[in-house]
Amino acid sequence: MNPLALEQNEKIISVNPVVYEMLSELGKRIYFPSKGILSQSAEAKKLAKKFNASIGTALESGKAMYLNSVMDSISGVSPNDALLYAPSQGTLELRELWRKKNLHDNPDLDGVACSLPVVTNGLSGALSVAADLFVNPGDTVLLPDMNWDNYLLNFEDRCGANLQYFNFFAGDGLDLDAFRDALAVQPVGGKVLVILNFPNNPTGYTATETEGTAMAQALLETAERGVNVIALVDDAYYGLFFTPEAMKQSIFCKLAGKHPRLMAVKADAATKEVYVWGLRIGFLTFSVGGAGENSPLYAALETKASGLIRSTISNACALSQKIISNALSNPEFYAQRAEKVDLMGRRAGKVREVLDSHAEYAQHFVAYPFNSGYFMCLKLKTVNSEALRKQLLTQYGVGTISITATNLRIAFSCLEEGEIEELFALIYKACCDLTPA
Repeated sequence: MNPLALEQNEKIISVNPVVYEMLSELGKRIYFPSKGILSQSAEAKKLAKKFNASIGTALESGKAMYLNSVMDSISGVSPNDALLYAPSQGTLELRELWRKKNLHDNPDLDGVACSLPVVTNGLSGALSVAADLFVNPGDTVLLPDMNWDNYLLNFEDRCGANLQYFNFFAGDGLDLDAFRDALAVQPVGGKVLVILNFPNNPTGYTATETEGTAMAQALLETAERGVNVIALVDDAYYGLFFTPEAMKQSIFCKLAGKHPRLMAVKADAATKEVYVWGLRIGFLTFSVGGAGENSPLYAALETKASGLIRSTISNACALSQKIISNALSNPEFYAQRAEKVDLMGRRAGKVREVLDSHAEYAQHFVAYPFNSGYFMCLKLKTVNSEALRKQLLTQYGVGTISITATNLRIAFSCLEEGEIEELFALIYKACCDLTPA
């Protein structure tokens, strides 16, 4: 094993040896090449006052070389901020601004020891780094049966994990008994990575405060009986809460720093929170019981995450990071964000209004509970989801997503409020088309 990896492992073990047990074999081996080209280039940047011939960029007149045809499309950002490499862990400016935003949105995190966020290539990149850090082939990953298909691709197909599912809904809320039962069978001395995604994709449901507390308690009890728990909180749609009962702070707040055997990992992104889907900026934040603020353990995890990023994409886009840093620094940011949340909430409310005012729709479909996010999901009663999807697309020019044979996902996020009533009328009509008279 590389001495740099051993050095980081020793830092982790000195603070909390259980976290070292949680790491995958790759997570144990990985390191950031702090004594290679990058460190030498950083040293040269500070000390090479005459000539700096250390790094693979091109300079002209003391700044990044550029083509006018490129910079003509970029206003308000300097060539250096737009075009040069960013650090593998992300720019310090953005990392600190994102932590400040998370504290603003989640005041319960005030005083809770966490790592500084590491910048990843979007939310998918954050999940990929987390999987590489913690998941070996055959490890158990626990997730709801209502889930995003990228989890399957990332954890099972790419990492070889053993995916186990728990039933998500019971009546009008979460099936907490199914969640507790799924945790209860995890063996003492074993390891489980649990994915918590609120607002949920595909259903658009966020746990209530009571439900979130119950889930957190179940995870804590699992750690207390000797299971190593990695709680991976997918906060991709964080902040899009539309009803009073939806939990307003991330469930990460209920898990961070709570127990030495409970590693809370927050995966979030500017993607949906800042409405910048193509800029591909995500984040990973770590917190575990027994590690204080500025702990060497967090520094080691940040270093290992940076090593994984360095070994794959090198770094997230510097221009994207600068754009998001500028947005977070804008005094109008929170007001602008609130306007968009209100707009999305009106669309969700219109969906509810339409469904409530058309009792005949229940002959063919009903809505799963939804109170947040981009989506809602229909439970089909009389037709196959894929057949309905194709009928809607080919006969009515309507695009939807077939999730399972009985579940159809609707993204109200991309519909104008005035389009929603007609959409559901067409879904009903297509169901009638496919149902024998």
